[in-house]
Amino acid sequence: MSSYEELFRKNFKGLSFFALEYVKDHDIAREIVQDAFVSLWEKRDSIDTGRSPRAYLSSTVKNRCLNYLRDNRKFDRSLLELEGLDLQGSHEEHDHLVTEELKVRIDEATASLPEKCRQVFVKNRIEHKKYQEIADEMGISLKTVEAQMSKALRIMREKLSDYLALLMLMIEFFSRH
Repeated sequence: MSSYEELFRKNFKGLSFFALEYVKDHDIAREIVQDAFVSLWEKRDSIDTGRSPRAYLSSTVKNRCLNYLRDNRKFDRSLLELEGLDLQGSHEEHDHLVTEELKVRIDEATASLPEKCRQVFVKNRIEHKKYQEIADEMGISLKTVEAQMSKALRIMREKLSDYLALLMLMIEFFSRH
């Protein structure tokens, strides 16, 4: 499987959900994401290699969604403002709602972890403790901590797979600001 095909398979669904947040139509969202992948392919020789393909796709999808809303004017300006999509205004309110939704999903996924697995995950990812500190504190071996973290991360990836593209976009956004 080519790396382009792998990129498509890993990101299409998440980017489609991301686009759906803007355009509120499944077919339009999928079409926008497909166009973004076509654009990536067409510009593959001229794209900045220092920028990840995921970042390129995320910003392309967002821009195409905003262009779609502007060009198709199916929504009146007050609805766009209410949804946090005012093209001349700020996206902070919309970003806040998306962030809150993501936090809820992360909390739900964390709560669904088996008890010991959840304890290790919380101590590492939320309390920022090192594996050895966790092992000492919980009276378990370092290997057990490693195994529990591996299990937790696998489960979290599975539970949050639909939100992965959104999460990557948010990480990139917050790392720039």
